[in-house]
Amino acid sequence: MKAPTRRARTSLLLGVLPALLLASQAWALEPFVIKDIRLEGLQRTSPGTLFNYLPINTGDTLDDARSAEAIRALFKTGFFDDVRFSRDGDTLVITVKERPSISGIKFSGNKDIKTEDLTKAMKQLGLAEGRVFDRSLLDKVERELQRQYFSQGKYGVKIKPKVTPLERNRVDVAIEIDEGKAAKIRQIAIVGNKAFSDKELLKQLQLTTPTMFSFFTSSDQYSKQKLSADLETLRSYYLDRGYINFAIDSTQVTITPDKRDVYITVNVTEGERYTIKDIKLAGDLIVAEEDLRKLITAKAGETFSRKAITEASAAIAERLGSDGYAFANVNPVPDIDKENRQVSVTFMVDPGKRVYVRRINVAGNARTRDEVVRREMRQMEGAVLATDKINRSRIRLQRLGFFQDINIETPAVPGSADQVDVNVNVTERSLGSFTAAVGFSQVQGLLLSASISQDNFLGSGKRISAEVNNSRINTIYSVSYTDPYYTPDGVSRGFRGFFRQTNATRLNIGSFTSDVFGGGVNFGFPLTEHNTARLSLDYEHTRIKPTNFTPPSYRGFINANGDTFDIIKLSGGWSHDTRNRAIFADAGMLQSLSAEVAVPGIGLQFYKLSSRTQWFRPITKGLTLLLNGDLGYGAGYGATEELPFWERYYAGGAYSVRGFRANTLGRKENGRAIGGAVKLAGSAELIFPVPFMEESKSFRLSAFLDAGSVFPGVNQINSGDLRYSAGLSAIWLSPMGPLTFNLARPLNKKEGDITESFQFALGTFF
Repeated sequence: MKAPTRRARTSLLLGVLPALLLASQAWALEPFVIKDIRLEGLQRTSPGTLFNYLPINTGDTLDDARSAEAIRALFKTGFFDDVRFSRDGDTLVITVKERPSISGIKFSGNKDIKTEDLTKAMKQLGLAEGRVFDRSLLDKVERELQRQYFSQGKYGVKIKPKVTPLERNRVDVAIEIDEGKAAKIRQIAIVGNKAFSDKELLKQLQLTTPTMFSFFTSSDQYSKQKLSADLETLRSYYLDRGYINFAIDSTQVTITPDKRDVYITVNVTEGERYTIKDIKLAGDLIVAEEDLRKLITAKAGETFSRKAITEASAAIAERLGSDGYAFANVNPVPDIDKENRQVSVTFMVDPGKRVYVRRINVAGNARTRDEVVRREMRQMEGAVLATDKINRSRIRLQRLGFFQDINIETPAVPGSADQVDVNVNVTERSLGSFTAAVGFSQVQGLLLSASISQDNFLGSGKRISAEVNNSRINTIYSVSYTDPYYTPDGVSRGFRGFFRQTNATRLNIGSFTSDVFGGGVNFGFPLTEHNTARLSLDYEHTRIKPTNFTPPSYRGFINANGDTFDIIKLSGGWSHDTRNRAIFADAGMLQSLSAEVAVPGIGLQFYKLSSRTQWFRPITKGLTLLLNGDLGYGAGYGATEELPFWERYYAGGAYSVRGFRANTLGRKENGRAIGGAVKLAGSAELIFPVPFMEESKSFRLSAFLDAGSVFPGVNQINSGDLRYSAGLSAIWLSPMGPLTFNLARPLNKKEGDITESFQFALGTFF
């Protein structure tokens, strides 16, 4: 028979010793009536705490049974290493030896797990600074730390706890950790697959054997959680391709003796492939069946797909939720025909009760007024709860830009089966700012700016700002004010005033300088949930100063019309916006049309028409197709024969046809672009996740194809003059503002074109 280990002998002794002590002390005491109780040996524990746990009092008769019961009760508190009862006349003397307290806990050698995380985990186990030290907890600590490191694939981890006694009955606990190296996956074998190759199946898994990217992704480090997720991915892969009887029979994970290499074997049974025989709807169809069938993408005759069936259930439930049946249950019931390998699917629809909103509660808005949040809510109190209105309310609150996080919950009203409250919890972000900055732009060069702004002035949702901006191109002074709810039904009103000096030579176009000052008022009119009309009236005083290098066409305009102008512009526009987010959208469309006319009778007479479109189309999870279109046309009228040259359109640069220098496309004079009255530009972009930063909300990558140019007029449009480019783009929402980086290659460079392979810009992007 194997001899017990030292730890086992110690545990046996610790288990038997209290019983022997209890028995010996109970045997030693003669029954007597307690007149008084005296405590000896207490240091940190207060007498009141001990008496609170003591099951005997003065006046009680102490005998063997009561004595053993009391000693057990005091031992169970965990405060004492030793408890002794003795008698001094009619006084019960209780002598205790307190367990030491923990003076401090130190960790060393830990790199993969932060010290604060370890401290938190130890506290949950009962090992924390200031608490009573229980040596038996060290075994639990060791096992818990091993579990955490094992989950990260570090099977060679060594944990050595060390206890150092201190004065005043205290101890220091030091836990030395040797993490070792994570075990690497050397092989993943899938056994039993016939329909799909090993290569195809292994591509679906997070875990991999070592690759050139494993250093960054840690995909070659075994993790039980990752393996469980991969097995579910494998199961879904088969179920989405018709193998409804697919099963994972067993999984073997083998670790080499040196605990450095892991071998994984997954045994599967594929079964047969099934198709959809037919699809039925049953239950209480409160919505017309033909409307519900439009939401089901799976069709009879197609390969069975669990994903398609699940998505159809969710779509039907969401459709019912829009009509107030927020807790509808849509359960797909399959009827399997094994002989013909077909599945009939019946969607059982139980709409439940129609749900109404009792109250909308807003929380977290310390600065923002309640009305600012409530006026964006499309779900109303007392109305039917509609999931689409809840979702739309969340999007509108996100677009305000006032809140860092928005959480909307719909808990049921206690005691009511058909009422809920809508709880809107927001986390505000800092919106008031004063900034002074020095920067550099590839086009504008050195930038000096200062601004003060408040996007949510006094919590009212109104915006005020003042700005000073100085670069080698522009010197700008401006102030503005906008009230987004000038009227209760959402009509906005804004004012602005500005002064701007421009050196056009620095813009890569024909040479001239200009001084412009003015101001204006603008209004926005909500037409529908997604459509807005805008109207503005602006006054501008413009003075043009030619230089020795001003192009002949610019000089011709100045000679015919003068160099100083007072212009009143009347502008109108319409926009349609269904994007799911204002920044980094991945679904929906933004389309805008605008018209601008210089009113007759004062100065120059001209007009401009513009159209811009962004269309986002999700392709797969993480991949989005973005199509951009930018069209513009302008002309003079009345006494003004052409569009003023400073109002012309220009193309090329980081926000236009990338790969060509900013504003350099189109006709040229004196080697400089002179712009055009017509602009045609467009792009197609494939937006994809940033490697190793898939969940990032401040960084975006895309591959693009651009095309565009400017033309003197509609009759001069020539497709052969369009320029094309392709490349990669990155946008980072930095604390300074959006930073755009482009790596582009022109595809049809012609003589006179100025190209740039790398471009960057700081500022708002379209």
